[in-house]
Amino acid sequence: MAMVLSANERRDYIYRYVHENRVAQYDALAALINVSHMTIRRDVRILEQEGKVQRVNGGIKLCELLHQELPYQDKSYLNHKLKKELGRCALQRIAEGTIIYLDAGTTTFEIARAIPANFHLTVVTNDFSITQLLMSNPAIDLFHVGGRVDKRNYSCVGLSAANFIKALNIDLAFISASSWDMTHGISTPYEGKAVVKQTVISLANKNILISDSSKYGKYGFYTVCPLNGVDEIITDSVSGECRQSLMALNAPKITFVDIFREESHYEKRK
Repeated sequence: MAMVLSANERRDYIYRYVHENRVAQYDALAALINVSHMTIRRDVRILEQEGKVQRVNGGIKLCELLHQELPYQDKSYLNHKLKKELGRCALQRIAEGTIIYLDAGTTTFEIARAIPANFHLTVVTNDFSITQLLMSNPAIDLFHVGGRVDKRNYSCVGLSAANFIKALNIDLAFISASSWDMTHGISTPYEGKAVVKQTVISLANKNILISDSSKYGKYGFYTVCPLNGVDEIITDSVSGECRQSLMALNAPKITFVDIFREESHYEKRK
């Protein structure tokens, strides 16, 4: 049975599809949603006016300037297998008994999920999903930063969250990103997120950006820090453009996770 979607639901579907597939052809969208090419082009025109997508030959792609992130639930379905492998790789950086910060995000959620039940650790986070997950782990000393609630992303953001973090000593921070590139570094469409990330990076002993390569090549309105403002980047090698650009950097250290082998392979570059 073909899906029947309202105009808003169609545009949400198109936006999610482009996030997952990087580009979308008009023919494919029309077939998937079971509407005419004229309807797809009308929806695309509205998305383009909103600054979410841009037209290319025969289809659309995401704008490099990211105006809005997908809601948390939608992001959790994208690249899930890859995010799990990134989380497993990140776990190798965590020493028992240390204090870590897990930034809000679906990839950092996979770090939390990878933590063994008997692994003693202090975890600070601004993410409600991570908090709920770790509530049942008796070995975790858990802190949620509080502050203004970003309902779209299931997290706390803004100055009150940042001020709580300022009082803490953090050994290792894992920073998430919806947009990052060589020119703008780590960035975000939201000021409240930028303030929290900047605060964490300024005080943690070590910072690691963890993000899949589908986020590379985009930038948000607010800059968090340049790429060399973190100590390591953990990403994947799916995007050739991302891999080639990062290999040219002298700093920070880069770790690529390869999920196409039978067992995940982590390739490091100093």
